[in-house]
Amino acid sequence: MRATGERAKPRVAVVMGGRNTEREVSLATGNAVLRALESLGCEARGLDFDERFVDAMRETAPDVAFIAMHGQGGEDGTLQAVLEWLGVPYTGSDVRSSALAMDKHLTKKLLSAEGLPTPSWDTFDFTGGTLPLLPGSLNLPLVVKPRNEGSSAGVRMVRTHEEWSRAMIELSEARTSVLAEELVEGREFSCGVLFERALPVIEIVPEGHEFYTYDAKYAPGGSRHEVPAKIGEDLAHRLQILALSTHRLLGLRDYSRTDIMVTREGRPYILEINSLPGFTPTSLFPDECAAIGIGFEALVDQLIRAALDRGRALADVS
Repeated sequence: MRATGERAKPRVAVVMGGRNTEREVSLATGNAVLRALESLGCEARGLDFDERFVDAMRETAPDVAFIAMHGQGGEDGTLQAVLEWLGVPYTGSDVRSSALAMDKHLTKKLLSAEGLPTPSWDTFDFTGGTLPLLPGSLNLPLVVKPRNEGSSAGVRMVRTHEEWSRAMIELSEARTSVLAEELVEGREFSCGVLFERALPVIEIVPEGHEFYTYDAKYAPGGSRHEVPAKIGEDLAHRLQILALSTHRLLGLRDYSRTDIMVTREGRPYILEINSLPGFTPTSLFPDECAAIGIGFEALVDQLIRAALDRGRALADVS
């Protein structure tokens, strides 16, 4: 890695792609970040997180890496560990916190231990060769989701035992374990955190979808985003506190986004947290930042500068 003082603008590697169910989303995030960096005058190169990644990083010799990955390999601490081994500072959370936030079961155990509200849940393992025919102690309806994936990939709404069996068969074909949680119905919100500051709450209103599915998230017109959400100040503040508390509990860094369901009675339940929110044209986190006057390019610039500052601090210590 070059000394950053040699150039006014840093050389940035935007790491994207990978080999998981969220590859296309990651490419969309990465390309949006690349365009922003080019507008900022940075020397930027997109790198796929594949078998050539280490060699490509050494050829590029970046000052900093912007992690535009989602899902397994990129959001679970794997990529972060490789970057630390290479000695390249990077955006977002560290290895431990990334791995923790990616595991929905461990995240919910921590939330529950801290008294933060989250729906009742259980995990189901497929490695023994048999499928769970019944959801155990959980009551239908349920939401079934992969334990270690994001972007609503593989999520199923299960209202009958027949749907449960079908979901188990489908999910077991490509995954080793799933998490099932009791369905909480109401209004869905999301709240981002940027450098220890809770952003305005955003409401997610799916258009033509039963819930916030993969298509509702990323297809144009799949959902409507209300930011700031049309709710009272007290509720907005409660949701911001929950997002910030979750961010701090998991030890996350730079930014995150917490998804929360609020029942008709006004009770909030934390669904999950995203340690690397999407930066696609339909993503929530950039919309929340824009609501307080932080444009897309400024957001990318702030994240890059934070990673560079960490890199300089580590260099000074060593």
